[in-house]
Amino acid sequence: MLNVSKIRQQFPILHQEVNGYPLVYLDNGATTHKPKVVIDAIQQYYEKQNSNIHRGVHYLSQLATDEYEASRETVRKHFNADHVHEIIFTKGNTEAINLVANGFRTLLTSTDEVLVSAIEHHSNIVPWQMACESSGASLKVIPMNDKGELDMKAYESLLSNNTKVVAVNHISNALGTINPVKEIIQLAHQVGAAVLVDGAQSGPHSHIDVKDLDADFYCISGHKIYGPTGIGALYGKEEWLNKLPPYQGGGEMIATVSFKETTYATLPHKFEAGTPNIAGGIALKTAIDWLNDIGLDNVIAYENELLEYATQELAKIEGMRFIGEASNKAAVISFLVGDIHPYDMGMILDKLGIAVRTGHHCAQPVMDEFCIPGTIRASFAVYNTKEEVDRLVEGVKKAQQMLS
Repeated sequence: MLNVSKIRQQFPILHQEVNGYPLVYLDNGATTHKPKVVIDAIQQYYEKQNSNIHRGVHYLSQLATDEYEASRETVRKHFNADHVHEIIFTKGNTEAINLVANGFRTLLTSTDEVLVSAIEHHSNIVPWQMACESSGASLKVIPMNDKGELDMKAYESLLSNNTKVVAVNHISNALGTINPVKEIIQLAHQVGAAVLVDGAQSGPHSHIDVKDLDADFYCISGHKIYGPTGIGALYGKEEWLNKLPPYQGGGEMIATVSFKETTYATLPHKFEAGTPNIAGGIALKTAIDWLNDIGLDNVIAYENELLEYATQELAKIEGMRFIGEASNKAAVISFLVGDIHPYDMGMILDKLGIAVRTGHHCAQPVMDEFCIPGTIRASFAVYNTKEEVDRLVEGVKKAQQMLS
C-alpha cells in the first residue's frame, strides 16, 4: 500500500501555490516532477564528481565514468536486456527514434514499407517520413477505431514481405491507450520486420521486459520517469545496432581517425558522439531506483484507481465527452466539454491552480481522426490524489459556467 502523503513530501515543487491556489499538477504526460533524491544526485555530480567520462585517467574522471556506466547497467536491468552494450544513452525518445530511423535510411529501398500507427506522437511519425523520403520506401498507417484502439485486423492485412519496420507507441500520450505491443511484435516478426516501441509514456506506468516482448528497439525518456530532462535510453538488439550506421560523428564514437579513413567504436559508444549529459545519466539511475523502491506494481494499481475515480467523477459533468475510451488504458484522460474550446478551459483551470495540457499533444493526426482541434488532457502520476481529482472536477464545472 502506497503512502501517497509521504511520497508527495519528496517532491519540493508540489508544495507551492499558483494564482493563490495550491498547485494541482496533472500534466505528467508532458513531464513528471523530480523527487529530492534526483535533484540531489544532479547537485552531487557537479559538486563532487564533475569531469568528462571515458577519457581521463585521473580520479574524478574515473569516478564519473563508473557512476555513468552504473546507470547504464540499471537501465539494462530495468529493460531486462541481455547486454549492457545494447543500451544507448540519448537526449530522450525523440533522439532515440531519430537515431534508429536515420540508420534505416541506408537499409530501406523503394520497394520497402514502414508501418506506423494512427495514434503516434509526432516523434514516431516524422523521423519515419524522413527515412521514407530519403530511401523511397512507403509509409503506411495502422488505423484505429472510435475508441482509440488499433485495428489489429487491419494491421495484419497491412503486413507483407515488403514490411521492414513497424513503429508503435506502447501507450498513447494523447489517449492513454495501451497497445498490444507483444502481439504487434510477434506478427511483424512473422514477415521479418523490425519493431521499434516508443516507451515514453510506458516508462513510469508499466513493466518493460524487452526479452518477453522480443522488441528490436525500445526507448524511454528520463524526464517522464521522474528523472532529468535531456536524457533517455534506447535499447536495441545487438544484431540490429551493429547493422545501423552511426547517427552522429565526433569524439567518443571512434576507434581510429585519419584523413584517409575513420573506424568506429564498438557498442554502445558507436552511437554516443560527444560529451553526453553526464549528470542526467547518473540521475536517471537514481530516478529508476526510486521508482523501483516504491514498487511498480503498487504504482500501477494506484494510478488505475485514480483513473477509475477521475473517469467516474468527470462523467457526471453535463456535456462531458471522453476522447479515447480504450478497454486497456493508462492513467490519462482526454476530454472535451460541450462546445468549449480546450484552450479556453485550460486557461481557466490554470487560474484555479490546476495544470492540465490542452491542444493536439503532438498527435495531430489523432485529433484529425476525431475531427476536433484538440483536447483537455489530465495525466496522472503516483503523487496525485483523489482530492486533486475533486479539484479538477470542480474546476471544470466552474470553467463550464463561465464559458457557456
